Amino acid sequence: MLYHYSEDPTIDRFVPHTPVHRPDVPPQVWAIEAWTAPKYCFPRDCPRVCFWPAPTTTTQDYQRFFAYVDARMVAAVEVGWFDRLRTTQLYRYVLPGASFTPVLGEVGTYVSEVTISPLRVEPVGDLLAALFRARVELRLCHSLVPIGLAIIASTMEFSLIRMRNAEGWTYGP
Repeated sequence: MLYHYSEDPTIDRFVPHTPVHRPDVPPQVWAIEAWTAPKYCFPRDCPRVCFWPAPTTTTQDYQRFFAYVDARMVAAVEVGWFDRLRTTQLYRYVLPGASFTPVLGEVGTYVSEVTISPLRVEPVGDLLAALFRARVELRLCHSLVPIGLAIIASTMEFSLIRMRNAEGWTYGP
């Protein structure tokens, strides 16, 4: 199964589109697999830094970023987003996987070039509870800049999402 998360519970079809911040990308429908789905249990525009160990993660980076983590993934968000994280209503769309292909270099991300009708839509419920059930450690930060830059320079697997909305982030989308 593949998923798409949205604050809109009324989507009856997903039409291929080009992301605003990536005009070079052809129109596509984006989806994710179950393991990486917790990266999207956040309000849509919430900037976040998600990371986890990769098979190629060095011992030094593991010790620096993950030694005392009792989770499969860490998600860092700015303190200013906490109330929205607690109150946002989010919906998970279950999508048929037949027309999707994996995106090279992006763990768990898939795209389709055709319009997709969801199989069903489900309310996520309490986002904090959903993250904890998925064994994601949530970190609240005053700024995502230090952790974002450190993770980019590490051997950890990572995903930086909506960083253009992060306070003080000037390093790209």
